[in-house]
Amino acid sequence: MKEQLDINIKAPIFIESPNAITGDKNFLYYSLKESIKKAEAIDIIVSFLMESGVKLILEDLKEAVSRGVKIRILTGNYLRITEPSALYLLKGELGDKIDLRFYNVPSKSFHPKSYIFHNQEDSEIYLGSSNLSRGALTASIEWNYRFLKSQNPKDFNVFYKTFEDLFYNHSQVIDEEVMKEYSRTWKRPKVYKDLEEEEAFKENKLLELFEPRGAQLEALYALENCRKEGYDKALVVAATGVGKTYLAAFDSRKYNRILFVAHREEIIKQAAESFKNVRKSQDIGFFYSDTKDKYKSMIFALVQTLGKAEYLKESYFSRDYFDYIIIDEFHHAVSKNYRNIIEYFRPKFLLGLTATPERLDSKDVFALCDYNTVYEVRLTDAINKGYLVPFRYYGIYDETVNYDNVEYKNGKYNDKDLEKSLMINKRAELILNHYKKYSSKRALGFCSSKNHAEYMAEYFCKNGVGAAAVYSGEKGKYSENRTDAINKLTKGELKVIFSVDMFNEGLDIPSIDMVMFLRPTESPTVFLQQLGRGLRKYKDKKYLNALDFIGNYKKADLLPFLLSGKEYSSKEAKRGSFREEDYPEDCLVEFDFRLIDLFKRLASKERQTKEKIKEALREEYLRIKEELAYRPSRLDFFRNLDDEIYSIVKSKADLNPFNNYLKFLKENNELTKEEEGLYNTRGREFINMIETTSMSKSYKMPIFLAFYNKGKPKMEIDEEEVYQSFYEFYHKGSNKVDMLRHKSTADFESWDRKRYIKLAKDNPIKFLLDTHGDFFKIKEGALIALHDDMKDIIKDKAFIDHMKDAINLRIDKYYKERKL
Repeated sequence: MKEQLDINIKAPIFIESPNAITGDKNFLYYSLKESIKKAEAIDIIVSFLMESGVKLILEDLKEAVSRGVKIRILTGNYLRITEPSALYLLKGELGDKIDLRFYNVPSKSFHPKSYIFHNQEDSEIYLGSSNLSRGALTASIEWNYRFLKSQNPKDFNVFYKTFEDLFYNHSQVIDEEVMKEYSRTWKRPKVYKDLEEEEAFKENKLLELFEPRGAQLEALYALENCRKEGYDKALVVAATGVGKTYLAAFDSRKYNRILFVAHREEIIKQAAESFKNVRKSQDIGFFYSDTKDKYKSMIFALVQTLGKAEYLKESYFSRDYFDYIIIDEFHHAVSKNYRNIIEYFRPKFLLGLTATPERLDSKDVFALCDYNTVYEVRLTDAINKGYLVPFRYYGIYDETVNYDNVEYKNGKYNDKDLEKSLMINKRAELILNHYKKYSSKRALGFCSSKNHAEYMAEYFCKNGVGAAAVYSGEKGKYSENRTDAINKLTKGELKVIFSVDMFNEGLDIPSIDMVMFLRPTESPTVFLQQLGRGLRKYKDKKYLNALDFIGNYKKADLLPFLLSGKEYSSKEAKRGSFREEDYPEDCLVEFDFRLIDLFKRLASKERQTKEKIKEALREEYLRIKEELAYRPSRLDFFRNLDDEIYSIVKSKADLNPFNNYLKFLKENNELTKEEEGLYNTRGREFINMIETTSMSKSYKMPIFLAFYNKGKPKMEIDEEEVYQSFYEFYHKGSNKVDMLRHKSTADFESWDRKRYIKLAKDNPIKFLLDTHGDFFKIKEGALIALHDDMKDIIKDKAFIDHMKDAINLRIDKYYKERKL
């Protein structure tokens, strides 16, 4: 995010010989810079690369590449010291203009440090102790010696020939897959404590520069690649503390009009500062409350305001007004106002940002970006890679509350019942006693309600611990406004803030050293957000203490899995036992032994018989129906269905509701009178054909959409209609990918009408006639037509609605299950 770079580097001091370079004030960097300027070919062999070193010489290398200079770099993955971000930076900026390789003989140590430059006049070599890191090229004590080939051709040739042998015979080309795999398995080595290069610059005058670093470099590379593949939407999943807002600002630099959408005022204001720093522009506007800026190149909007129908119209913003849209905290994007914004605008690119896309209420966040997750660095990776501090988690057995006595309906506890059960002195005493075991200076406690937060603040204050409650709305005796409470906590005037949801997102108090979970965990998103509040790095902070007060509430058995920081899967979460190696490096996870028994009892309640699966499906259907406040369509049900239940029914044709949704509705007495009339006709069979037709590619979808004809179904479609449907369908980013990926269709954007028609005839039309000839036929004057018995059916409103819903479902399923 912010990188400190020395701007007071003095010119190198040459002592006796310009060829002997000793570090300290005699920087190797300046010698390399001069040599790069004159070089016609560059060979570098170092035992490791660091991002800081690459950044130091990157502009020099780019200038060299622009002159046609050939660059080869051989580095090591010994002890995993080479940073993945250094590789991504080189490949992202220089692409195939650099030949980058790993030494690949695992049985041998790899410690060379040499820089070789060739030109017509001569060649030169630097040999010594400097790897490609900022400290090694500048202020560290590093000894290097330079000599010319013309001065010592024999020795030069020994080094050069050895480089050639190692480069071509004992190396692995670092391509896309190698970089991904190296990054996936890379953990910050312990030896990095001795390689902290910033220490060498403490006495210098510093200037803050805003440029990407670490995971941001990897994400930027992935985003650029996904656009090359044709995508116009992408999701980045990155743990709190990685710098998602700055990442978006960096990625936006090639676009003119930017929209940033979030759900809290402090988030959009912080984001505006970040974009201002990166884009070096003051042309910033806001869209919330009474502020309605329109004519600014960067607009930062609250979703509650912009998502209203009165603003999503041409008189305010045209659909293509913004080139680049960022949806922050993208897990909220399933809500109505977010969806309104996403469905209205047509940007060149839409970026979703979240730390936690999975939700226990099963709303499918991934679907909103067409399941195109381009980059992930989750909690475990962020800790292992050194972006966050480790945690010490203590699962404390809480028998003061019997959650069986709290009403639980449609996937959640009754708020009033829960509040009453949690606000008892016996439980508050348990919490206070455990809090006192640790010498916390600044803690956050997450409560279930305003009254619960007020109660906890009062209890702590009356027992000698400075505390305040923070929540929206009318204040109580022990509450503070958010800003004042944060200031007091930072200064040490308060020890604990008890809050409801206000501190889940948009908070940056790196000095927090403890979080306390004082309510049942019902959502992976909320749990990981709250844990993440205390994981930011800060001065001497070595770890975060996390106290979780756990009773017999539903889904408590998910906690061991959630702490692993892995991608959420309810099936994986229910497996129960987790070992130390499942958790991030240097993290401690301890559960009271009584909780282990509780987790086993909860897990044993899983339903697996056919009848139980059907009942679970029905319960899910009713939960989703209540939440949506209308009967869910196929698409609604698919996007909101619990992933574990879907994974069970997906391979069971007789249980899978998406194989015959009208049948599922009938079995659950959910058909309307009009649908009852449709049920025993060819119309239902046609809908069922769309639901079940095989689909290894998406070619059938534009044919179905042409027949659907924007809600006015046709009995036949001609060449022009097929062409228009194919053109429109495959010029959408997520569909475009399929065409670009295959050699025979990769040039489709230059196709004329004939090429589209040929594709349609050779593929979907041919197969629909072969496999579904009971519905489709050849007819003169048309490319494909329906049989006459469909003539009246296609006018039926229930049929029209279900036809579109079935098409939407198949497209969504295709995105989700497509092999990327």
